[in-house]
Amino acid sequence: MASALDEVRGRLGLRPSPRLPRCAPHLPPLAGRRRPPAGSAAALRAPVTFTCLRALGAAGCELGTGSLARGSVHDAAVQLQKDLEEVKVLLEKTTRKRVRDALTAEKNKIETEIKNKMQQKSQKKPELLDNEKPAAVVAPITTGYTVKISNYGWDQSDKFVKIYITLTGVHQVPTENVQVHFTERSFDLLVKNLNGKSYSMIVNNLLKPISVEGSSKKVKTDTVLILCRKKTENMRWEYLTQVEKECKEKEKPSYDTETDPSEGLMNVLKKIYEDGDDDMKRTINKAWVESREKQAKGDTEF
Repeated sequence: MASALDEVRGRLGLRPSPRLPRCAPHLPPLAGRRRPPAGSAAALRAPVTFTCLRALGAAGCELGTGSLARGSVHDAAVQLQKDLEEVKVLLEKTTRKRVRDALTAEKNKIETEIKNKMQQKSQKKPELLDNEKPAAVVAPITTGYTVKISNYGWDQSDKFVKIYITLTGVHQVPTENVQVHFTERSFDLLVKNLNGKSYSMIVNNLLKPISVEGSSKKVKTDTVLILCRKKTENMRWEYLTQVEKECKEKEKPSYDTETDPSEGLMNVLKKIYEDGDDDMKRTINKAWVESREKQAKGDTEF
């Protein structure tokens, strides 16, 4: 049986709507009223005039909120939009002022309901089911800036050169956050995300070659131990790097056995004078002046 709204559509010469559910009984035909002659203008308008007004009251659930009890807010808004489109179609077809006013009022009502539903949709927060738990908020990992490591200690055995780096809490970071890369004459250490910072140490120009495959690292309490496997075992390293060796040897005073011993002593004093502070230079100058004065008097004691 067609709904009341479909009856109105039929009287206007429109096809019935297949989508709207019927939530009110079909209105009985008007009784006790003489029908106008068939084909007259009254026969065409009168049924539309009275039936439309009665259908609007009976079909309120179709044009109003009756269908909103089912489905989500989004579905309700979709249904209201379809109702609005249908009322607009009826407004275009009707010519009676009373029917037009009733349809216009219904149109305004539906538009207001659509606006309210859209506001509810934007404000409504998704509700969790009983067996659902809110997703855990994972704090982003921040590594901050990188600190260059300059303090370390080292020693050696017959097979390994061992470098010790002290970093408080390094044993508490994930293993993959402590990375060491070896080459035959170098290694570099990177510790990521330790107390919000990264730590880096690069050592180039090792004194002697090492075995890349045999080298490794160990993480102990507050300490990273780097094990450089000597490529030539039982060979003692005097220094860790070639640069360190060159600096130390440059600091050693050189003695030329083929020159005059007194000249060699003067070279040593000259180097001490050049490397000394102001007090040292004043002391050397004073001794030099006194020595020259004694020589001028014929006293050769120094």
